[in-house]
Amino acid sequence: MAGSAAGPSPGDGALLRLDAATVRFGQRTALDAVDLAVAEHEIVCVLGPSGSGKSTLLRVVAGLQDLASGQVLLDGADQRGVPPHRRGVGLMFQDHQLFPQRDVGGNVGFGPRMHKAPRERREQRVAELLDLVGLPGAQSRGVAELSGGEQQRVALARALAPEPRLLMLDEPLGQLDRSLRERLVVELRQLFGRLGTTVLAVTHDQGEAFALADRVVVMRDGRIAQTGTPLEVWQHPADEFVARFLGFDAVTGAVVTGGTAATGWGGLPVPPGTPDGPCRLLVRPTGVRLVAPDAAGALRCTVAARTFRGGHVAVTLRPERGPELEAECALRAAPAEGAAVGVVFDPEDVVVLPG
Repeated sequence: MAGSAAGPSPGDGALLRLDAATVRFGQRTALDAVDLAVAEHEIVCVLGPSGSGKSTLLRVVAGLQDLASGQVLLDGADQRGVPPHRRGVGLMFQDHQLFPQRDVGGNVGFGPRMHKAPRERREQRVAELLDLVGLPGAQSRGVAELSGGEQQRVALARALAPEPRLLMLDEPLGQLDRSLRERLVVELRQLFGRLGTTVLAVTHDQGEAFALADRVVVMRDGRIAQTGTPLEVWQHPADEFVARFLGFDAVTGAVVTGGTAATGWGGLPVPPGTPDGPCRLLVRPTGVRLVAPDAAGALRCTVAARTFRGGHVAVTLRPERGPELEAECALRAAPAEGAAVGVVFDPEDVVVLPG
């Protein structure tokens, strides 16, 4: 989707806009004519596998990477030649990069101090932010005595302290354990909502992105593969790459005739209005329903594996025909490995992939 706008349209007052932004490293194109807009107060998360260009995009906006061609505009002003410290953006890295020789207060107050804010205002700002991130009164604590989660909160407070017009996060929760990440991502969204912060974050963790973002951007090979709300991207992946990146592996070739798709699993219902002809078909795990193995119209399968996923069990199924399937089952209802089951398909979770 390079060359097509991702986000607010021209003239809508986007805070950040990339126009045909291109970055090359030798013969490799890291960003390929990317168009992206971020509205004021919007939280946008950029997702993608390693090498997709998401971190390069962040560095371009921050002024840490030069463009080969294209533009970065903040509040409509071209940022070419503007050094990072004059762009008015905040950047928080995965490894926090706190100053070990400074205490918490010194870290959080560093930005306002560099901007020559009066001491009283600096101290007030530090106290406000530490309270907001859940570390009230921590000004005199040393960085080394903080836990990973506490360091994360201090790094966030430090990035917010100069009141940046745009806050950028690079794998913000990547070094934390899963339970702490899941708790902090909820707190972050609430905090950004209270502050009205405009956020551009990059992550490889789709759960983190979908929980945090107003809008998700999926990148592939330096281009934008899809953009939309988390619900739009989840329900309607733009193509097979996006579907598989989101963890949907039950993708197969099919031929549609009169509202039914002929697949290796047999005939599957497709959404009304689907044109006849060959296509690629995605079946979400939520659309694979387990029934008795001898139920009328059911596809007979053997349970190949079970994986505990917190609130449910992911069941890998080996059908008597066609590729493997995955179903989601309640903990108590999950069949045992080796058990014979039947499968019927929910048409609401059968997705015809564009292209």
